Amino acid sequence: MFVIALKIGFCYAIVPPDEPSGGRMKRLITQKISLDRAHIAVTAAVLALACSYLLGSGLDWSQIETSGPEPAALAAPPTVPSEPPAVLASVGAVPEVALKPALPAAAEAPDPGWNELVRRLASKAIGYDGRAAIYLKDLQKGRVWAYHADDLFPSASLIKLPIMFAIFNKITHGDLSLQTRLRLERRDRVGGSGSLKWYHEGSQFTVRQLLEKMIDESDNTATRMLINEVGLSYLQQQFPRMGLLYTEIYPEGMSLRSSAVTYENYTTAREMASLLDKVYHGEAVDNYSSQLMMDILKRQHSRSRIAKFLPRGWEIAHKTGLLRRACHDSAVVFSPHGDYILVVLTGQNRNYHAAKDFIADLGRTTFRFFDKDPSFYARAAEYRTARRRPAPRA
Repeated sequence: MFVIALKIGFCYAIVPPDEPSGGRMKRLITQKISLDRAHIAVTAAVLALACSYLLGSGLDWSQIETSGPEPAALAAPPTVPSEPPAVLASVGAVPEVALKPALPAAAEAPDPGWNELVRRLASKAIGYDGRAAIYLKDLQKGRVWAYHADDLFPSASLIKLPIMFAIFNKITHGDLSLQTRLRLERRDRVGGSGSLKWYHEGSQFTVRQLLEKMIDESDNTATRMLINEVGLSYLQQQFPRMGLLYTEIYPEGMSLRSSAVTYENYTTAREMASLLDKVYHGEAVDNYSSQLMMDILKRQHSRSRIAKFLPRGWEIAHKTGLLRRACHDSAVVFSPHGDYILVVLTGQNRNYHAAKDFIADLGRTTFRFFDKDPSFYARAAEYRTARRRPAPRA
């Protein structure tokens, strides 16, 4: 009603009273139409305001405006308890420390001596006139440095190391014994390394004797006798089970030809190191077999490569290899300050003498580090100082 009265009063107010009745009537009609439209708009606005109020009367306007309710009125979000429910109930709330992420363990401080050792080894390997691969593992601290450790090289006599593993596996399963005696036949004779080729036909040797000959003297005849006993196919099946993906064995690869062969016995520095690592930790077949293999590897008499500069009182368990321009040595070195594995493979050598000297030099470098030679740390300090020193201005 208020709106209607307002419209009538407004119409009379805006139309002059002295205007003729005909014109006045037309003007009133025009103004009425305009006011009807305004009335519709005002009514719609009033209805919208009323509806908004009715719909929003149940909202908690204070909760929306403020940053948050009091802690007592706010339910805690679900969290993963850091303690069993019984413990949490007794405490009454999750301790603040339980909500903080655990701090990572402190990283081991860098060893400048180790960094200097790695720098020297890398420098020697890069400068070598031939192919080279190196794998070094500190067995005390678990740190590893590798140089082309996955490159393929002819295994030469290093193939006798996984052969020994496979023989011990057969012994463990009861299919063979260390005391089993094998007879030397004409077909077993092989030239090259070893003394068994000079024995009479019909001579008998235990499996243990043949294993010792195969590793100590790198005896090719002893190797042939063992392979004939267990079968080449058995060895080919066992190598992948040892975790060897690249190390292979073929009849042609076992030949003593100095030229290249179609099916070569390849290996890598990393895989040879993995076998020695298993022997060291008692994981080669089983602990007893690992101890026997380690004893056999310690008996090798070759001192022309890694063992050439071995300090007095240190021990080394290793296997060497030399064939088709390849010269290798893979060793576990036992030092007073920590044991380590060092595997060095070389290939495309111009002469074996230079290859042996190169391997011996790498061995001597590692000996000095593990013997706590202060020159490693002094040289490392000089190197860091030189890197920090600003270049002279022109």
